[in-house]
Amino acid sequence: RVRDIRLEGEDLERAKAGSRDPIERIRDNERDGIDAEIVYPNKGLATWTSPDVEMQAALCRVWNNWALPEIFKGYEDRMAPAACIAPMDVDEAVKEVERVAAMGYRHLFFPVQPQGNAAVERRIGYNHPRFDPLWETIQAAGLPISLHVGTGKDPRTASGNGGAVINYVWNALATAIEPVVQFTASGVMERFPNLRVVTVEAGIGWLAWTLWAADEGYAKHHMMAQPKLDMKPSDYWRRQGYSTFQDDPMGLEMLHWTGGSEHALWGNDYPHHEGTWPNSAEAVERTMGHLSEQDRLNILGLNAAKLYGFEVPKEYAG
Repeated sequence: RVRDIRLEGEDLERAKAGSRDPIERIRDNERDGIDAEIVYPNKGLATWTSPDVEMQAALCRVWNNWALPEIFKGYEDRMAPAACIAPMDVDEAVKEVERVAAMGYRHLFFPVQPQGNAAVERRIGYNHPRFDPLWETIQAAGLPISLHVGTGKDPRTASGNGGAVINYVWNALATAIEPVVQFTASGVMERFPNLRVVTVEAGIGWLAWTLWAADEGYAKHHMMAQPKLDMKPSDYWRRQGYSTFQDDPMGLEMLHWTGGSEHALWGNDYPHHEGTWPNSAEAVERTMGHLSEQDRLNILGLNAAKLYGFEVPKEYAG
């Protein structure tokens, strides 16, 4: 049953924000103390829910032909839109990566699950060797991969009886566990040591347990684990993996398990309701007040600048 949801106050303000106009976005960012933003397609998060691989690729090309060339061109110092990639047709995906890199895109947006809507017996993940030519191309291009939660399948699968919370926690956020284990335990990061992978908007509190469990599984099930790796699964993520969060005090307490402040990135998730806009300063002080100045600098900007190609002011360049 569809309910009449009435929004008021900041909830209503968030619902009306998120303009495609760069000037309006800059105004909203400055209000929240934001110098630069990573931009993802909003409704475009559903691009990969279709099982039609050609349709996925076509939708990605439409966004890629529009976002940087038509909307955000000239604002690269303040905004870095993602280039969407449909991964299942590897040959076409390789061509699109090469094309968007030449266009000036600075990062690639992949679904968390490449075949989230396929039947379980036919589903493959990023651990499959078929994707190796794609990883090789991306590594050569030097572009990070962003895995934004809520993609690859429709996360709105529960309804009623807690459905809104179930969809948020289990069908959207928890799905980021899967690619972290796939990239680290399958040898992908070992074969492509300069490949950089970022989980986006999933939080970081779950990551410490995930890496611990991956190492435990590799050690205690060593007789079955393939391939044999040079390092523990967690070591590959601490070398090549990054994760973003909005409001996650538990995750911040466990940074030493997940790569330290050099591998965590804060975002306000403008303008979504689960984000911190327009009250980010309060959220940052509440959750990061105990961190060192260097840790805060890393998490609040330096890591993102390094990954996504923003210029860092001289006083912070170190």
